[in-house]
Amino acid sequence: MSRPVSRVLTLLELLQAGGVRTVAELADRLGVGERTVRRYVDHLVDLDVPVESVRGRYGGYRLAPGHRMPPLMLTDDEALAVLLGLVAGRRSGMTSAAGTAGETAAAKVRRVLPERLRHRLDAVLDSLTFTAPPAEPPVPETAVLLPIADAVRHHRPVAIRYSAAGGGGRRSERTLYPYGLVAHSGRWYVTGRDLSAGEERTFRLDRVAGARILPGSFEPPAGFDPAERVLTSLATAPYRHAVTLRIQGTAEQIRTRLPGSVAIVTETAETAETAGGAEGADTAEGAGPWSRVEIRAERLEWLPGVLASLDRPFVVERPDELRDLVAGLADRLMESARRTSG
Repeated sequence: MSRPVSRVLTLLELLQAGGVRTVAELADRLGVGERTVRRYVDHLVDLDVPVESVRGRYGGYRLAPGHRMPPLMLTDDEALAVLLGLVAGRRSGMTSAAGTAGETAAAKVRRVLPERLRHRLDAVLDSLTFTAPPAEPPVPETAVLLPIADAVRHHRPVAIRYSAAGGGGRRSERTLYPYGLVAHSGRWYVTGRDLSAGEERTFRLDRVAGARILPGSFEPPAGFDPAERVLTSLATAPYRHAVTLRIQGTAEQIRTRLPGSVAIVTETAETAETAGGAEGADTAEGAGPWSRVEIRAERLEWLPGVLASLDRPFVVERPDELRDLVAGLADRLMESARRTSG
């Protein structure tokens, strides 16, 4: 636990002992300056702890009369789920609050747990190691996420200040009918109708500098799927290469290697001949539907290996560069297969 968080909790314990504590006394007990004590008190107020300021010669701070921290009754499984959820949320970008909010929440849970359970959970957290730790995910501001979520729930328009990815982060004011919030791969998105552009758009929340709910209401379109809309917008974003493939298999089979955020998969009624005459594709063992696959990519080098891992007949419609890369991978695999240990 970081030292500032620990001191804030220590301040709460001192105030819970009762009576009025002077700023000088608290500063001495915490080993900080008086300005820092006042900042810690503000943290407690932000957490809805009713700290009162008492003026006068013997003034200072005290908890509101009658206030008691509520007991937290959790089983071992529940406590472990809460703490692991806070850790996983912070690493995956699902925790929207920035700074030490996740740490303070975990510290508050730990503080009210029985000592036996607290030590056991600490042993789990201290011994836990994540493989391939991700980069620090971009986190939306709580002041942005909460009003947009409220606007989605109550079908209210919202004004946002958005910084575009290109053009040096050019900022613009947008009015949006928000249809839904989506969390995908460590990022938060809001999708809806952009009244400024007159079309449906998707925006990353970490690029939104401010959000304000506007008067009025709207009716979302029936059957609209926010998650599908976000995945489609990611798959069709402008990239250097536009790839079109025909792959023998259902959409569900193909998406095991090419998810919705990477490719648009459409099942067709094609046979091997109409798909490009893939030799032996419609044998009794390998017969099945064909699908059209569209991909936008900045680089193509990763795609031949993914196609090989599908282990299904496919036809490259475009670009020719991808066909050359697939042939190159096949040659390297054949060369490796012919090698012997000698």
